[in-house]
Amino acid sequence: MTDISIDRDAEGLRGRIAAELARTRARTVLLTEAVDDADLIRQHSPLMSPLVWDLAHVGNQEELWLVRDVGGREPVRCDIDDLYDAFKQPRRDRPSLPLLPPPEARAYLATVREKVYDLLDRVAFDNGRLVADGFAFGMIVQHEQQHDETMLATHQLRSGPAALHAPPPPEPTGWVPAEVLVPAGPFQMGTDADPWALDNERPAHRVDLPAYVIDAAPVTNGAYRAFIADGGYDDPRWWSEAGWQHRRQAGLSAPMHWRRDGDGWSYLRFGTWSRVRDDEPVVHVCFHEAQAYATWAGKRLPTEAEWEKAARWDPATGRSRRYPWGDGDPTAAHANLGQRHLSPAPVGAYPAGASPLGVHQLIGDVWEWTATPFRGYPGFAAFPYREYSEVFFGDDYQVLRGGSFGTDQAACRGTFRNWDYPIRRQIFSGFRCARDARPDEAHQ
Repeated sequence: MTDISIDRDAEGLRGRIAAELARTRARTVLLTEAVDDADLIRQHSPLMSPLVWDLAHVGNQEELWLVRDVGGREPVRCDIDDLYDAFKQPRRDRPSLPLLPPPEARAYLATVREKVYDLLDRVAFDNGRLVADGFAFGMIVQHEQQHDETMLATHQLRSGPAALHAPPPPEPTGWVPAEVLVPAGPFQMGTDADPWALDNERPAHRVDLPAYVIDAAPVTNGAYRAFIADGGYDDPRWWSEAGWQHRRQAGLSAPMHWRRDGDGWSYLRFGTWSRVRDDEPVVHVCFHEAQAYATWAGKRLPTEAEWEKAARWDPATGRSRRYPWGDGDPTAAHANLGQRHLSPAPVGAYPAGASPLGVHQLIGDVWEWTATPFRGYPGFAAFPYREYSEVFFGDDYQVLRGGSFGTDQAACRGTFRNWDYPIRRQIFSGFRCARDARPDEAHQ
């Protein structure tokens, strides 16, 4: 006899997956209908794909993993697999490929999704690790949301405005300290329990850290302007050798999208110039810029472990939470996520999202550079394929944490790991600083 509670759990999971698939696709549609078909086909930056490539790519991944692998169904369009293979087709070459035109790409996505919904009605979630707890469906939701954030970054790089509209983020509601002491001791890093966590977040493991101090909020535009005004971009003392070489070769003198405006600065945000707001987290800086600022400020970038302990560790219980505020999913009161707003929120806007130690805005607003190169955790095992994480391990990529205002909650949690080249700044990247605790602080 079938356990009724198991049946109900499966039906509840089907409902949650269907809702996530629909919510994610609605965002994809918004991002690709915000411009005309000519702009979908055009490559707006050599760093990015044409938007129409991202559109068909998310459908192709959904077909490969869900329709074919999970469902065992006949291919919808096996003739386009190579066109939308990110490893076979570098971004710079994608505009010259025989890509599906926008109407055909939209029709392809609709056909694939119809088959996925049919599969979802029938799939047994106890039929192997790939579908346990709906993992494969969650992986596809996260993949599409990640491409949605990439498409949002492409809109930021476009020469003209797009039909993207959102209300401004909330205003600060309270005081935020400059720094927070994180006491010495162990914590659990990573996860074994989160059903949709990706392979690079696993396994959970114990990390023992000495006491350190971390900024209570991301570095702001105002603080970063002081670095610029003090000649920070012109003084090699603050830069690593690789950073200084890149600064000179790329001609860096301010964050991406900034320009001088009288006695101050303005930034270009989705096609509109406005004055830089001092209490917003600085965004569109690369790892080298973040590292140089931290050195100039007498600090350093936090390690990935230091960032995660500040975000997840609860000193009252000794356990690691899923998010800074607890295990519950983010709400509009917790974090600036999901393209709800089209800019970082000023520091102090999300007190409900602070960690138990009093560290603010760890989730949302800006991806935060860390000092840690991207590598697997002890005991790492690739799943379900090496190309998701393992092929990127090494010294070429730096880890970013926390998510940005363009990151969806499905692709963000206290254990989630992002990575990119240290020269990249078209992404919604910022940072916070840390430092070793002084002896008098460490024994408080």
